[in-house]
Amino acid sequence: MPAKVYSDKDADLSVLKNKTLAILGFGSQGHAHALNLKDSGLNVIIGLYEGSKSIPVAQEKGFEVVRTAEAVRRADVIMVAIPDTKQPAAYDKDIAPNLTKGKALLFSHGFSIHFKTIIPAKNVDVILVAPKGPGHIVRRQYAEGKGVPALIAVYQNPSKQAKKIALAWAKGIGGTRAGVIETTFKEETETDLFGEQTVLCGGVTALILAGYETLVEAGYQPEMAYFECLHELKLIVDLINEAGVSGMRFSVSETAKWGDVSVGPKIIDASVKKRMKAALKDVQSGKFAKGWVQEYQGGYKKYQALLKAGEKHPIEQVGTRLRSLMPWMKKHSVKGVQAAY
Repeated sequence: MPAKVYSDKDADLSVLKNKTLAILGFGSQGHAHALNLKDSGLNVIIGLYEGSKSIPVAQEKGFEVVRTAEAVRRADVIMVAIPDTKQPAAYDKDIAPNLTKGKALLFSHGFSIHFKTIIPAKNVDVILVAPKGPGHIVRRQYAEGKGVPALIAVYQNPSKQAKKIALAWAKGIGGTRAGVIETTFKEETETDLFGEQTVLCGGVTALILAGYETLVEAGYQPEMAYFECLHELKLIVDLINEAGVSGMRFSVSETAKWGDVSVGPKIIDASVKKRMKAALKDVQSGKFAKGWVQEYQGGYKKYQALLKAGEKHPIEQVGTRLRSLMPWMKKHSVKGVQAAY
């Protein structure tokens, strides 16, 4: 049976009208939720730790910025827009001591609740509103009168109003314009991690780099390899996004279609799916989460080394030069925003 899709008519913004909404953190999702909710006419404050580089950024956008603990004290609904690995310490130090009965704790990803790095008090609502897109897209789509689809979930509901609050929040950030689906913290967390690792981020980037390296090692010009394996990918993904896989196939040449259906399954074959299942098992068992928390506790050494190695890959230099020749291409600098708090 298809999932129910909630739209604007199913959500009531007045549920949040007389409440104070606190966003803890002003990074990728935090800044988007804050700006969209503010533009929806709601009362939003920002909670940040002393010395945060995001303080002047949030103030410049017109927000009142207070310390994290004070934001929790003053707010009725508190969004924890802090990186997953940093949430437990912030919860213990600033959130839990000020989280009184009747408040609602909101997350945009279920990691900390599902893997129990945070154990919330029983007398507060715990809800999820997870837009299915990066924060800067959530903001841009809202500003254009559109929206990014979102997921909602309820983990705790002592007030019996948790779902209404989640739907109202989703409407406030533009999610109900595109459609909202109800899920669970478990389902959102496990599918999100799996998608990021095997398809959306890890799978796609590994495929791009492998294709680029194969062409360059075979003697083709790096520029040709860049266009074929990276630049044109957006055009194909846009077609898939607009009309599905079959719609994309309708729009490409017969030769491209034949290569797609006859060669593609030889590249992404049963062995890849087998490894995907192994990755999913690591997500479900908590092995990935445990390893990620340990990486954070160890100072992000392997994580930073892998990111730096990626930045030095030849495709990045070639891409920077070629993109500079296309002045119409929007330059988005999102570095520093993702984990800002």
